[in-house]
Amino acid sequence: MKRQMDFRSLLNRDNNIVQLIAMTILIFVVMTALSPDKFLRYYNFESITYIFPELGLLSIAMMIAMLTGGIDLSVIGIANLSGIFAGVMFKKFATDAGVADTGFGIVLLGAVIALGTGLVAGALNGLLITRLKITPILATLGTGQIFTGLAIVMTGGPAIVGFPNAWAFIGNGKILGLATPFVLFIVLACLIAFILRRTTFGINLMLIGTNPKAALFAGLKREKMVLMSYMLTGVMASIAGIILSGRTNAAKSDYGTSYLLQAVLIAVLGGTNPAGGRGTVLGVSIAVTALMLLSSGFQILRFSNHLIDFIWGVFLLLVIAINAYKNRTR
Repeated sequence: MKRQMDFRSLLNRDNNIVQLIAMTILIFVVMTALSPDKFLRYYNFESITYIFPELGLLSIAMMIAMLTGGIDLSVIGIANLSGIFAGVMFKKFATDAGVADTGFGIVLLGAVIALGTGLVAGALNGLLITRLKITPILATLGTGQIFTGLAIVMTGGPAIVGFPNAWAFIGNGKILGLATPFVLFIVLACLIAFILRRTTFGINLMLIGTNPKAALFAGLKREKMVLMSYMLTGVMASIAGIILSGRTNAAKSDYGTSYLLQAVLIAVLGGTNPAGGRGTVLGVSIAVTALMLLSSGFQILRFSNHLIDFIWGVFLLLVIAINAYKNRTR
């Protein structure tokens, strides 16, 4: 009974969740009607569970940055650089049998290096924003170019190919019949939701984005909170990079470039206020599901990739315009 009341209160508090569920169902019905033989195949949904987590984690990372009224345009650069650092390290420690048979200890070290890359990159973004007072969109646009440039220097341009089997399991394996990336996404999404809703850090983060003046009078250390939020964003991006490199068995400076626009779109579509103070992991997760179903349908219907990017751009503008209109009417 208590869980039912909590779910109803969630729906009442955020009507956007209901709209997202309705939109997801509508997309599923339309795509099923247009191509039932291909869209309803088990392989189609299984492939979605492998690709879904990368975009989902990047979208949650974008949401965290937006909660403070900022944005992080460097998430793709962080993700790729994390995978490249790990890949370079694996090449250094490769045995005579090759990289594939690298021991678990080395794989664990690679994961630590990748996560450390995200943490340091996020800290750099946070310091530029809090200490040097650079606008988030400009700071992260600049660091994103730096991370991409560094990735190109380290690889020379081509992709680093060949990762350990244990690393590939993160991107292609199964746990209890479910895709490993999908299981990781569920665990991380629940963890981030708990942090944002049930911890002092999350509550204060929301307050800073909702009312900066009230947060100042309440004695909250805004700069410290913003710094920590961008560090968390960087770590989430690096986890997405680990999954991406594990799934593709490669790492390159320009992998997942289309994810940036989609991550912003999903965060906003999921109910995140770009001005800060509002956003839920549940909303972002449902929005990712809706757009993955839509993207899968587009590919089945053989839509051009350029046309799909155009549709995402138009969709983003429409969502922002609708949200702005709703805020004015309130």
